[in-house]
Amino acid sequence: MTEKQKPLDKMTVKELREIAMNIPDITGVHAMKKAELLEIIKKEKGIETEGTPKKKAHVGKHPDLLTATDIKKKIEEIRAKKQEAMDKNDKKLVNIYRRRINRLKKRSRKLAGLD
Repeated sequence: MTEKQKPLDKMTVKELREIAMNIPDITGVHAMKKAELLEIIKKEKGIETEGTPKKKAHVGKHPDLLTATDIKKKIEEIRAKKQEAMDKNDKKLVNIYRRRINRLKKRSRKLAGLD
């Protein structure tokens, strides 16, 4: 009975290592990450790799903030508003702006792939 093989992208690192160990002239398989293993195996089998798709930011309330630079500009604008609120001693508004900045920072990190 032949077992249907899973697509390479769906395999675990352990399964990919087993396949990579059977490829000649490759050393250091156990130190490689999944992306590296996939790249080597696909290259060996002659599978064309498509360019990795870029992550898009969640559009939500701000469809104009699609890139990290857009998000950073928005953060700077909100920081200026936050400073004005601090000068006026408006603690409620300062807290609102602080949370907005925090959300935008998380969004920029997610977009950059750091989170």
